[in-house]
Amino acid sequence: MPRSPHMLEHELMDAAARAGNGGLLRRRRSFRTLWTARAVSLVGSSVGQVGLLLAVAQASSAVLAVTLLMLIGDLAPALLAPLTGVIADRMDLRRLMMLLEVGQAAATAAIALWLPALPVLLALFLVRAVLGQVFQPATRAAVPALVGELELTSANVALGFGENGLTVAGPVLAAVLVAVTGIRGLLFIDAATFCVSAFLLLWLPPITTRAADVEQEGSFLLHAAEGITFLWRTVAVRLIFLSFFVIVFFNAVDDVALVFFGKQSLHLGNAGVSVLYAGSAAGLIAGYAAVNRWGSRVAAPALLVIGYAVSSLGNLFTGVSWAIAATLAFQAIRGLGLAAQDAAAATMIQRAVPRRLQGRAFSNFYGAIGLAAGLSYVLGGVLLHAAGPRVTFAVAGLGGVLTASVTSIRLHARRRPGQPEPHQAESDDA
Repeated sequence: MPRSPHMLEHELMDAAARAGNGGLLRRRRSFRTLWTARAVSLVGSSVGQVGLLLAVAQASSAVLAVTLLMLIGDLAPALLAPLTGVIADRMDLRRLMMLLEVGQAAATAAIALWLPALPVLLALFLVRAVLGQVFQPATRAAVPALVGELELTSANVALGFGENGLTVAGPVLAAVLVAVTGIRGLLFIDAATFCVSAFLLLWLPPITTRAADVEQEGSFLLHAAEGITFLWRTVAVRLIFLSFFVIVFFNAVDDVALVFFGKQSLHLGNAGVSVLYAGSAAGLIAGYAAVNRWGSRVAAPALLVIGYAVSSLGNLFTGVSWAIAATLAFQAIRGLGLAAQDAAAATMIQRAVPRRLQGRAFSNFYGAIGLAAGLSYVLGGVLLHAAGPRVTFAVAGLGGVLTASVTSIRLHARRRPGQPEPHQAESDDA
């Protein structure tokens, strides 16, 4: 009896679940190498971030200095994303990632050696931030070459955990180490982890795009324009980008609003407010574990919408929270949703975008996220000042739920009943 497309879809998801239920890091040595290098680098970066904040906080205008550091870290790389993504599509990814790690190590070591005046420090940090902006999309673009098609979701979950879960250890390590090493020591540790990551990446195989020879033809700006044009003209990819931009625009304000919610609504001290931020981190870790265990049984578009809805509901519930325990629980719910939407979006982009364009796609994707977060901080801060933290969380949550609903309707309209989820046409290029 011939199998229907609906049956084939369920068979694919069952196979993906069997492939993703643990063991991916054991089975795929090259992917394990990439994951380890990325984890080491990011834990070191989170330690170094504390050192950088402490360094700029010593400036005469400390508030302005810290604000400039955060804007340079998020906004400047976001504005350069259309250009930096071209680099990831024109070079062998292994060689590129090694060069980027060495470059970040050099910039960080220079800051540690001299602890220069604020303008020079910010310039060196800008160099490091731009190099990091190239490294992140290069990492995601390398994944389809290192794992099988059915393992993409699990691979993205593993990377997401390394990028968002393990980095929680950075501030804790920094708090322990700073008394012994000082600010310079934290920065030297950060530089050293970049070097360790570069060494680990030596063991990856060469990773090039199918159209590498063709990609060398034409101007740099032409390739940047090609990446943007593809994203805008491809309906499925455009939907991912726009919906993720809007969801971040609504929900990223919780990074700023939570401290005021703790102080003004729950009447907590500094220690209590600090604890509130652990809720989302705990939810992220649990969310990646849950998506790794069961997420492969859910089609990536459905997982994306679930992530949008759950993360937004977490903020909506936070707005009506009455105690620290309840707020922790609601922020953990938000973290669960963040893990789901991160893994789903990365998997959908890897399947929908041709391999030769994935560096540009991911660079523009993460650049858009940074831009949306920056806008959320600015406009959310205005709302926070005018209406207070409870209203801010309510607006963020309701806006996110509305975005999830619209995204679900648009995705459903694009898929005929029983049609399996489209896979990337060039998936056999690995």
